[in-house]
Amino acid sequence: MSSKIPPALGSPLASSAAPVASEAAAGRVNADLTGTADESASLEATEALAPAAPAATTPMAWALLIILACIWGTSFILMKKGLVVFSALELGAIRVSVAALLLLPFALRHVSSVKRSRFKWLGLSGVVGTLLPAFLFAYAETKLASGLAGVLNALTAVFTLLVGALLFGQRLTGLRVLGIALGLVGTVVMLQLGGSGGDATPAGEGNAWYGLYILAATIGYGLSVNVIKHKLGGLTPVAVTSMLLMLIGGPALAFLLLGTGFVHKLTTAPGAWTAFGYIALLATMSTAVAMVLFNKLIQQSTALFASSSTYLIPIVALALGALDGEAFNIWHFVGMVIILGGVLIIHRAK
Repeated sequence: MSSKIPPALGSPLASSAAPVASEAAAGRVNADLTGTADESASLEATEALAPAAPAATTPMAWALLIILACIWGTSFILMKKGLVVFSALELGAIRVSVAALLLLPFALRHVSSVKRSRFKWLGLSGVVGTLLPAFLFAYAETKLASGLAGVLNALTAVFTLLVGALLFGQRLTGLRVLGIALGLVGTVVMLQLGGSGGDATPAGEGNAWYGLYILAATIGYGLSVNVIKHKLGGLTPVAVTSMLLMLIGGPALAFLLLGTGFVHKLTTAPGAWTAFGYIALLATMSTAVAMVLFNKLIQQSTALFASSSTYLIPIVALALGALDGEAFNIWHFVGMVIILGGVLIIHRAK
C-alpha cells in the first residue's frame, strides 16, 4: 500500500504511484509506485488488462499476497530510518530519483509507442500519485509514527472511490457512501484522539495532525488511480509506471543534486550511506519488485483478493513500529478498525 506505491502504480505507482492499478477499493498499488509507499496501483485498471482469474485462489496467490503486504507494510519503517539522516525533501527526491532510474530502461522501450496526447495524463498521474506523495509521506513521518502512517495509507481506497464519483462519474451507492463516511470518521478518531508517538513528542500529543499530510497524499493516489483507469486505458502497468516516473524523475534528480545538501551529507554525515540504503530499498521494493509481484497476483486470483493487502499492510506497519518502540493506544486501534471497516464496505459494495 508507496505506497502505499502503493496503495498508485499504481494507489502506489497506490499506494498509491505507489507502486498502479485498482478499483475504488484498492488504490494501493498506485500508492506504491508512488511512492509512494509509499509507495502505492489501481486494482481495477490492472484487472481490465489481466487474463481471466482462476476459479479458486491458489497457494501461490496467498504467498504473493503475504509477500506484497510485507513489502508495502515495510515501506513506512524504511522512510523513518531514512529520515534519521536526510530531510523530508531529500528523502522524497531520493525515492523518486532511484525509482525512475531503476525503471528507465522500461520507459525507453515504451515511449515511442505511446500517443503524445497521453503524456499530459502520465505527467498528472506522476505528480499527484508519486512525486507529491513521496514528499508528503516523508513530512508526515518526521513527527508521525510509521505504524500510524501505514494505517492511514488505507484511505487510498476511500479517496479512489470519492474522486471517481466527483470527477469521473463513478456511481455511488448507499453502502459506498457509508464506507467513505466510516473511513473519514476513523481518520478523525486517529488524528484527534490517538496521538502519534513521534520522537519530538514521546507521549504522542500534538503530532497526530501530521496525518493530514498522508490524507493529502491519499487524495493524490485516488486521483492518480482514476486518471490511469479513465485516461490511460490500454497501457500496461509497466508502461504507465516507468513512463510517469521518467517524466518526474528528471526534475526530482535535478532538485536532489542541485537544490539540497544530499551530496554533502552522503559524503560527510555519519550513517548517511546506511540511511540512503534504506531509501533505495524502499524505492526498489515498492516499485519494480512489488509491481511485478502484484501483476502476477492479479493473474492468479481476483482484484478483490489482491485488494486484501489493504488490511494486512497496517498490521505489518504497526508490528514493525512497535518493535521500533512506537506507541500504540486504544484510540489507534479504534481508528484503525473504523477505517478498515469502511474500506471493507467499499470493497464489497456494489
